[in-house]
Amino acid sequence: MEANDLLPSSKLAEGVFQMKRMFRSFSALVSGVMLSAGAMGVSSVQAEDWSKFRGPGANGLPANLNQGLPVTWSDSENVVWKTELPGIGASSPVLFKGKIYLTAHDGYGLDKDNPGDMSKLTRKLLCIDAKSGTVEWIAEQSSLSEQEKFASFTLLHGYASGTPAVDASGIYVYYGTSGAAAYDFDGKQRWITECGKGTHVFGTSNSPVIYKNVVIVNASVECGDLIGLDSATGKEVWRAKGMDASWNTPIIVSTPSGDELVVSVKGKVLAFNPANGEKLWECKGIDDYICPSVFEYDNVLFACGGRKNTIVAIKPGGRGDVTKSNTIYRLDKGSNVSSPIVVNGRLYWFSESKGIAYCADAKTGEMIYEERVEPKPERFYASPVAADGNIFFVSRIDGTFVVPATDKFTISAVNKFESDSSIFNGSPIVDSGKIYLRSDKFLYCIGKAK
Repeated sequence: MEANDLLPSSKLAEGVFQMKRMFRSFSALVSGVMLSAGAMGVSSVQAEDWSKFRGPGANGLPANLNQGLPVTWSDSENVVWKTELPGIGASSPVLFKGKIYLTAHDGYGLDKDNPGDMSKLTRKLLCIDAKSGTVEWIAEQSSLSEQEKFASFTLLHGYASGTPAVDASGIYVYYGTSGAAAYDFDGKQRWITECGKGTHVFGTSNSPVIYKNVVIVNASVECGDLIGLDSATGKEVWRAKGMDASWNTPIIVSTPSGDELVVSVKGKVLAFNPANGEKLWECKGIDDYICPSVFEYDNVLFACGGRKNTIVAIKPGGRGDVTKSNTIYRLDKGSNVSSPIVVNGRLYWFSESKGIAYCADAKTGEMIYEERVEPKPERFYASPVAADGNIFFVSRIDGTFVVPATDKFTISAVNKFESDSSIFNGSPIVDSGKIYLRSDKFLYCIGKAK
């Protein structure tokens, strides 16, 4: 008889889950040791691909927090390369095996006063070499159906707001009413699937999520459903309803009872089985439209959003309505667009429009600071990233604010490219001592000068 045979199944699952968490912690420790060894010339830092929205853990953190990133940069300082983009967009870059993938749109909606002919709207998927910034190929995708016109809130982010998702099977994009599509690594389109024809003055923004052989899209605007597509063929595998007023990307979290696909919708946070779309649980969320994506840190889910600005901390797992059993706390502070980030047990975020920086204890929700930023920045739509004890908050027009991850609010630097007056909506990514940051005009690789 095995020792595990003496344990109840729930205890066994919990034990296995904790062993996996311990292994991940050990791996992080080894990574840190390798970093120190690299500083002494023994080894080099191993990179982990930033192949989906908000990175390896979908929480804005690189696998290795010790990156050696520059704190300051400008047109003439710490820019490794700069690549002009053939279109604009609010999506974030992703990185997979030395290549950056990024979306943009062209042909319509480049000028708010003269948007042009919507029939010429084209989305572009770019493959860019991460070392040199060379554009290796561009895959164009025309619109399948009518889009929301370039007006109202669509002016703020355009028609390329969804970030690609990449794994060894290919590159996956979601363009709203123009559908979800899969591309090979040479830029050849493998399939395209329509996911609904609905439009909204807010436009669309959700990014695909890959789970094993299923590509999942939150088609809240287009049809109100969460859709699982076969990654090889694009055919529908499953569909779940209830994506009400949800402009955010789902995440995958591991629990003792199995993997969960978690998404925030109006009034609720929902969890599904990512393999078949079965609903697992729901928890009271935020009674408004939701833009920020849920993220997980240390086995706690953080849902944020709403015009009243709210954050809800939730324990994953459970079945049915877990509002009473799994809600850890609620805060009447938050952000309406960008997601927060957790560093060393502290929850940090900027209001998207109030010009206020916040820090709270991630376990209890106790506020650590709430400080007004002067002069007041215009807006923050990008979600932050963190490394080296610093958090990088990218504003739309006022530069990148570098804030130390401490209990006292300070700003170490505000970095702005004077030669680039375009909009910075995309969230940055971090890899191998570099920050990759996109504007409507350029993709920048930022790193310490050698």
